[in-house]
Amino acid sequence: MQLAPAQLAAHLQKGLRPLYVLHGDEPLLQQEAADAIRAAARAAGPAERTVYTVAGAHFDWSEVLAAGGSLSLFADRQIVEIRIPSGKPGKDGSTALQQLAANAAVQEGTITLVMLPRLDKATRTGAWFGALEQHGVSVQIDPVERGALPQWIAQRLQRQGQQVAPGDEGQRTLQFFADRVEGNLLAAHQEIQKLALLHPAEPGGAPRVLTLEQVEAAVANVARYDVFKLSEAVLGGQPARVQRMLDGLQAEGEAEVLVHYTLAEDIRALKRVKDAVDAGRPLPMAMREQRIWGVREKLFERVLPRVEARMLARLLQSAHQVDGIVKGLPQDGWPRNGWQALHRLAQQLCRVCAGPAPRARN
Repeated sequence: MQLAPAQLAAHLQKGLRPLYVLHGDEPLLQQEAADAIRAAARAAGPAERTVYTVAGAHFDWSEVLAAGGSLSLFADRQIVEIRIPSGKPGKDGSTALQQLAANAAVQEGTITLVMLPRLDKATRTGAWFGALEQHGVSVQIDPVERGALPQWIAQRLQRQGQQVAPGDEGQRTLQFFADRVEGNLLAAHQEIQKLALLHPAEPGGAPRVLTLEQVEAAVANVARYDVFKLSEAVLGGQPARVQRMLDGLQAEGEAEVLVHYTLAEDIRALKRVKDAVDAGRPLPMAMREQRIWGVREKLFERVLPRVEARMLARLLQSAHQVDGIVKGLPQDGWPRNGWQALHRLAQQLCRVCAGPAPRARN
């Protein structure tokens, strides 16, 4: 059984299942989901908690399998947590997890919680994960994307008796907040809690309205960026966000060559797909052949009708020149500093991706 994270609270109110699986790359949301399951188990009576962390190929699974049948004299139920940080239980672990899943329903008084990182498609279709989903409740916990972050912040503020001003001012406040905490949800949670201490709810329970000035004064810049999100921002034609991300990556000590590779690979992929489409290849087929899928697939579908092959050829030449700069070879007409050259290349690609929509044909 699969559940969305937003459905978990309502599910737990109806009663506990003996087996839960949490998988995803967002530590804060995974921890909150696990806390909700633990709280529901304890609400039903005293419960002991045992945690097993699977590390290495020689982990002893026999102890985990035996735990389900060994209730304490001092608790009505137990919570058995199995943490697999690598997402790879190994051959013995695969067999043990399938056995554990099959036994979950008959081990009265035991709540088993399996915690995993983000899993690839091959792992999700494997026998052991299939058994966990078949016999338990699976919750996939995805990161909060930048577009959804302002609403996520607003919901968290509302929980603690706060809100932003209505209209454009409130939207500017939420956008500013999101810019400061993008890519760092745990820090975002801490900054929201800080606001609860600085500006508590009004007496009588009325929500406290936060101004942009209050948020600017309180919220620290704790954003964290990676090159994959930079790629999404560039392809999405978001120049201001691209500027912030490049500044952040430079401050965090990211390698110039890695940033350049990401930008150059986007340009090469756009050029290859564009050439294939111009040669008569259907766009979906051309993208599959170039291994473009997920978020990038949607971005490519938006960008490709806006660009011409000659634009991409010029960008490819620019990427070649910047490759030399980040490796210490100066190029005529370009900054000698690698990060300055990367800024220019990224903004060139960003402008092309944000170009006007194609005119409709009569």
